[in-house]
Amino acid sequence: MKFILGKKENMTEYFSPDGKVFPVTVIEAGPITVTRIFEKSKDGYDAVQVGFGVQKESRVSKGSRGAMKGAFYKELKEFRLKPTDKNDAKEGDIIDVGAFAVGDKLLVSSVSKGKGFQGVVKRHGFGGGPRSHGQKHSEREPGSIGGGLRTHVPKGMRMAGRTGGDRITQKNLEVIFIDKENNTMLVKGAIAGKRGSLVEIINR
Repeated sequence: MKFILGKKENMTEYFSPDGKVFPVTVIEAGPITVTRIFEKSKDGYDAVQVGFGVQKESRVSKGSRGAMKGAFYKELKEFRLKPTDKNDAKEGDIIDVGAFAVGDKLLVSSVSKGKGFQGVVKRHGFGGGPRSHGQKHSEREPGSIGGGLRTHVPKGMRMAGRTGGDRITQKNLEVIFIDKENNTMLVKGAIAGKRGSLVEIINR
């Protein structure tokens, strides 16, 4: 299993040598440092813990400093391993974007943009009510939330509420281009999140 942490930069277009154009997301991927190996016999599960980015010592909690082995990483993440996953990583290893290749299919996780409290039209795509029969201000209203004889609101009823800020996982995203010198990876399609968002990338 190959994995890396990265930072979403922006979206752009990539023209392949044969003249095809692809919408791509630019990711600053790695380098990451392996900080700990979890084993099922000792820890109850198999995983690899890695650190990404650098920050001031004053911004790192005392509890995290021991796990970071004296370094001051911005992010400390674990990648869980399945019994079928092969892992050759050791503590102290550096993993960069060179571990991946063009054509790899990725599992990418990130946090989507937060949009605050939104109504049903923006949140769920409701059409709103008609302006006929004297209804003047019902364009963006949710309409009835009852159901005849029911005296309560059913679970799962689509209503207004906080929108975005969810962890989104996308499968089968393809690597289009890799720039080892600048630690940059171009991934086909859109990846959730704002610019600067942390991106978790896995290739099994």
